[in-house]
Amino acid sequence: MIKINKLSKRYGDGQDALTDINFEIGKGEMSFVTGHSGAGKSTLLKLILAIEKPSGGDLIVNGLNLNKLSRREIPYHRRKIGTVFQDHQLLTDRTVFENVLLPLEISGFPVEDAKRRVRAALDKVGLLKKEKIFPAALSGGEQQRVGIARAVVNRPSIILADEPTGNLDPNLSAEVMKVFEQFKNVGVSLLVASHDTSLIKTLNYRVIHLDHGRMVNDIGIGNE
Repeated sequence: MIKINKLSKRYGDGQDALTDINFEIGKGEMSFVTGHSGAGKSTLLKLILAIEKPSGGDLIVNGLNLNKLSRREIPYHRRKIGTVFQDHQLLTDRTVFENVLLPLEISGFPVEDAKRRVRAALDKVGLLKKEKIFPAALSGGEQQRVGIARAVVNRPSIILADEPTGNLDPNLSAEVMKVFEQFKNVGVSLLVASHDTSLIKTLNYRVIHLDHGRMVNDIGIGNE
């Protein structure tokens, strides 16, 4: 799903955000990327989303070499990737249903098919009964689950999450991780950027640790 070989990113001011990054994430694999603020976690996700271009190395996502991706191909590439953020960015003047529907409206999905997809996504995250409620009436964990439903309504093969539990307490954070595990179990690949080491230690998944843009550790499942 994601193959990274000698990946680097240098900005115009000469700052090296990432240097010589190497790893692969297969179908149905869930991995965490950790590190201090500024370690390169968000830059890595931006490269995978083709928001920014690598300075060097190879980045293969869903069989596509992103170094060779044309501007016209970028929207189609992004539709195969669901993104979840710390700030779930819900529209407060739209209901839960309407928030999740938005990506399908933008993509021009047929109305009835779109409605079925929205309800299936909400059912998956346990919020089908709250489809007519506005975000302000939901708890923080529920709002984040709406964000996840919106990210998966296009049925992506990959989910990228940038600090998805940063604003949540430990119980709600664990709740969000259980939702992610549901998607992993049906073959979706997940890469979760997080500094929440206490949460990560409770889970038995691979951890890729970045320090000033370099990989300093890659701990596989069951390893210390």
